[in-house]
Amino acid sequence: MASLNVGSLGEYLREQRRSAQLSLRQLAEAAGVSNPYLSQIERGLRKPSAEVLQQVAKALRISAETLYVRAGILDAERDRDEVETRAVILADPTLNERQKQVLLQVYESFRKENGHGETTPDDLGDAGPQQTAG
Repeated sequence: MASLNVGSLGEYLREQRRSAQLSLRQLAEAAGVSNPYLSQIERGLRKPSAEVLQQVAKALRISAETLYVRAGILDAERDRDEVETRAVILADPTLNERQKQVLLQVYESFRKENGHGETTPDDLGDAGPQQTAG
């Protein structure tokens, strides 16, 4: 398997699903993902996005942060505030899904602007973090 930390994530998801007494199909439906895709995640063949993990965590009624750590998206002690902020946004019943996604995109853009978040060299462009006039 590749260097992705998805094996333990898949095993953990399978354990959580079974303890919740849900079939793969039931969890996939509750999380809004396809049955084959969820099966691939459980078998360690796919690395899901943070958004998919959030949906699965919500369907299983477990902490999304735990899934992020197991997926290698988040260090155990790092970015706890960011995870909590995202969880609050995603759990807000007064916002529709489109509004939640837009709000998360704005939040992430501000984090990157302030030097936080998952900034890659491609995000910075050729000029680096600070653009100069002239």
